[in-house]
Amino acid sequence: MSRCLIHVGHKLSFTRRLILLFMFCLSQLLDGFNFSALFSAVPTLEVSMRLTESQSTWILSAFQLTFASFLLISGRISDVYNPKIAFIGGVSGLCVISLCAGFVNDIIPFIVLRALNGIVSSMTVPSALRLLIKVFPEPLEQARAIGIFGGCNGVANVLGLVIGAMFVEWTSYQWVFWFSAIVAGPAALACVFIIPSEISNNTDNLEPAAEKWKSLDLVGVSILTVALILFIFAVTSGSTNGWASTKVLVPLIISILVVVGFFYWETRIPVDTAAIPPRTWFYHNFSVLFALALLPFFWWATVFSTFTTLWQNVFGWSAISSAVHMFPIGVVAFVMSFTGSLSRIVSPKWIILTGLSFCMVATVLLALGGGKPHDYWPYIFPAFAVGSAGAMLTYTHTNIAIFQAAPPSMAGTVGAIFNGALQCGSAIGLAGISSIEISVEAIHGGPHDVDHTPQPEHDNPANPARRSTHFDEKINDANVTMIEKADLANLSV
Repeated sequence: MSRCLIHVGHKLSFTRRLILLFMFCLSQLLDGFNFSALFSAVPTLEVSMRLTESQSTWILSAFQLTFASFLLISGRISDVYNPKIAFIGGVSGLCVISLCAGFVNDIIPFIVLRALNGIVSSMTVPSALRLLIKVFPEPLEQARAIGIFGGCNGVANVLGLVIGAMFVEWTSYQWVFWFSAIVAGPAALACVFIIPSEISNNTDNLEPAAEKWKSLDLVGVSILTVALILFIFAVTSGSTNGWASTKVLVPLIISILVVVGFFYWETRIPVDTAAIPPRTWFYHNFSVLFALALLPFFWWATVFSTFTTLWQNVFGWSAISSAVHMFPIGVVAFVMSFTGSLSRIVSPKWIILTGLSFCMVATVLLALGGGKPHDYWPYIFPAFAVGSAGAMLTYTHTNIAIFQAAPPSMAGTVGAIFNGALQCGSAIGLAGISSIEISVEAIHGGPHDVDHTPQPEHDNPANPARRSTHFDEKINDANVTMIEKADLANLSV
């Protein structure tokens, strides 16, 4: 099988392979952009759609939930059927759904479209990885290609913040979605002609279509999808509803029980039809690499959430200014994505340990500084550089190692497992940070050192949205003076 892959990959010209790598990376950029760009647009959406706190949370969570939940079925489809069709279908769906989302002004259909956006985006990742290992079958080139492909996700997270902030500041939040549609449409059309049929045919699975359908293990995938949905719903709702609430504990406990049921189901069906065959976890270091995959997005998500809130809500920085100050993360992540070839010189174990050490150092720097605007250059900037380098080293070489641990025939499934772990880590990080923030504010007050009781405007008591300012203080002083004068006038002589 590997000799066949090498033969097919080497039949393509170097220019053709670079173009294919660019198209796969473009889809990865679009996926990251669709998630992170809304960080800048959420405040505007809250005003225009009059959203509650829980509704604004689900604008981000709806995409993340469905994206993580449908990765496994997308990976199985890419392994069993034609990955080219899955990839083009995902990019085309992204174009159509993003175009529709730009015209929606109601919260329920908007959240539904965000959820559908996550489903079609999940179709592009496993299929792109499946095609990528066929385009670059030689181990060294494959490591570099996978590293660059993964690095695009880190770059997209920062570019999404910057571009989303530009659209929000200078045009409208609708252009966040229309921009995705404008890029995804031509990309899907180009891939129809650019991706050759010889690398999209799964020569290791020549069964009839009916037999392929049976081998998808729809029961197992459905069980795991339900478990992931319940788990991400629980950790996402924990920050707003309280971790001890029934709304959080019940789905969390059920998700754990359903995961146990999924693994039991996988042992009861033939290995060739299992969504995740039990032997997968016994591949060399596979379980350890899966656990490591939880960490990179955990670190990035907590940093994004903490500092975008701090800079905009406390320091009063604009969305563009906050996004630009995040830019070192994207630059360092992109540079470190080219370190995939290091795994051929140094053991991936030591590279990953180095990356984790960098993340620890960066986290200490962020804890020491960051509470004041002038802490950015001495503490935050070097922490972003060191931490992003560490997270990217961990991400890239865990990604490379996990593909090397499993056979090429499982590339789509392995890619789905890896990216599912990334999303779960991100969800856990966001939920943890939100819970800590809410707990601290409950004890010490909010960003402006005031209580969370709605403060009415002086001229509109029915509107609790506006906090008191120094102008209100002047008006109050004037009112007190007038009352005192009136009292003096009424005194008996």
